Amino acid sequence: MRSDGVRGRCMAEPRIFGVTVVLAEATHQSVVSLQVGEGTTAWQAVQLTGLLDERDDLEVSRLALAIFGKQVDNERVLEAGDRVEILRPLPQDPKLRRRQLAREGGGMGQPTGDRKKSC
Repeated sequence: MRSDGVRGRCMAEPRIFGVTVVLAEATHQSVVSLQVGEGTTAWQAVQLTGLLDERDDLEVSRLALAIFGKQVDNERVLEAGDRVEILRPLPQDPKLRRRQLAREGGGMGQPTGDRKKSC
């Protein structure tokens, strides 16, 4: 016991660990590794990277987050080694696009009309 009559407590320092935040785009991907403290949420990690700071083309309210490909809530508390992925909305529904291409005689990855016809 201390001389002031208060029992001493061991104050554990907050645990610090590494996570990665990724923003993938059509032509490149941005990957930022950072150290965060225990209790940091997925959205807080995204904000710490600054990846969205200068991006007027991305509407923040339409973005979603995933950890290793599984969509999570923005408030999900991170664990050591997590890979937070910033998910952008799809420009077009893939099913509708495939149907449209099929009607036009094209296929995914092929320009319209370049599909070889078999006899």
